[in-house]
Amino acid sequence: MKSLFYIGILFTAFSVRSTVGKMISKEEYVENWRQIAVRQMIEHKIPASITMAQGILESGNGNSDLAKKGNNHFGIKCHDWVGEKIYLNDDSENECFRVYSTPEDSYVDHSLFLKGKNRYSKLFNLETSDYKGWANGLKDAGYATNPKYAILLIEIIESLKLSELDILGSNSEKLTSKITSNRMEKVILSRKVLIHENEVKYIVAKKGDTFFQIAKEFNLGLRQLYRYNDFGLKKDVLVEGDVIYLQPKRKKSKTNNTTFKVEKLTNLTQISQETAIKINSLLKMNEMFSMDDKIEKGEVIRLK
Repeated sequence: MKSLFYIGILFTAFSVRSTVGKMISKEEYVENWRQIAVRQMIEHKIPASITMAQGILESGNGNSDLAKKGNNHFGIKCHDWVGEKIYLNDDSENECFRVYSTPEDSYVDHSLFLKGKNRYSKLFNLETSDYKGWANGLKDAGYATNPKYAILLIEIIESLKLSELDILGSNSEKLTSKITSNRMEKVILSRKVLIHENEVKYIVAKKGDTFFQIAKEFNLGLRQLYRYNDFGLKKDVLVEGDVIYLQPKRKKSKTNNTTFKVEKLTNLTQISQETAIKINSLLKMNEMFSMDDKIEKGEVIRLK
């Protein structure tokens, strides 16, 4: 398959941050999909930089017909596909491509496609930091017909500094390697565990942290950690300074504070993280607000 660029396309209906009548830039594409690329790297050991560069190249930054109509960001053809299909001109006229329900499904299938084909098996012996090895390996294995495919991928990665995303995969591998195979004892990395005044243990996220890494580090289930915190399931790459709770938040304040006075524009989700009180409990105690309501400075929130 070759890179799929289409000129004159107005917009993509499936881009997270795109707007009608506006072409998506490379930078916007990275912002839209970098988190799922990192998640695929952690799960499948495919460099996030490679996934992002392929997505950019194969979908024209998400602006191609195939990306818009078929949610297919990687130009994967039908082969033994039993799902919905779309026919477009590529190496030949009227070629068959896979259609996905969402762009996220395309990213997942891209990982499974690479892992499921013997011709790509040697790539998984490479480090996730070796994006040049991956780029050349994809070209040699015949992922695309363009003889400059590896060069194009490497240029995209280096111009957008996508290799910085691969550091997250390296950190994950180092953590996993510290689990002994015979006794499965986890070596907890040196990290200070704090206790909120509401008597809930938490840590402060460092640069490059992910829920996956923290869950492994503290021997917690990934979904368990999501439940303890009020971030959405798509938030995997954390922001430095994020408060991450390691146990359930409280149903109400255990301190003498019965209310919380808002000092800047916020919402109940952020207040939940700040007070270590479950979002559902705050919703019940403050019926005038919903989870998504913007709460103005000066508003008073009940904590018990």
